[in-house]
Parts: sequence; C-alpha cells; structure tokens
Amino acid sequence: MLCQIIVQAKKHLSLIPLFLFIRAGGIGAALYLLHLALFNPDVCWDRKNNPEPWNKLCPNDKYKFYSVNVDYNKLKKERLDF
Repeated sequence: MLCQIIVQAKKHLSLIPLFLFIRAGGIGAALYLLHLALFNPDVCWDRKNNPEPWNKLCPNDKYKFYSVNVDYNKLKKERLDF
C-alpha cells in the first residue's frame, strides 16, 4: 500500500499535498481521540480508586477541549457534594 502511494506520488507530483493533508487529518483525529480518552471525565480507567470521577470535578475545572466565551475561574458550584 505504501509502495503504491510512493509510486503514484513520483508519477504525479501534484498529489503530494493531498497525501500530506490526509496524513495530517488522520494524525489529528488520532490525537483528539487520545485527548478524549485521557482527559474526559466521562471516561473511567480506574474503577477501584475513583469509580465516579465526574463527581469530583469543581465548576472551575476545564475539561472541554474548546469552549466559547466561558471563563472557568468565575463559575460557582451549583451542585451537591457526594
């Protein structure tokens, strides 16, 4: 598969940017999935020590990848402690 891509890139030089953008998109998607798996409070890797990690979040903890116009330092707690 990789050999065919290299052969096509040598024949048609205009395809090289296409291959680079496809590779960059795949790497970006893999990094985003890794970010979700490691930093999202809904994902629980350790059931014994912390079975419900979402209950220990403070309102000023930033866990979203991108949030528009939200200052997490000014948020107040609106839920009960468990």
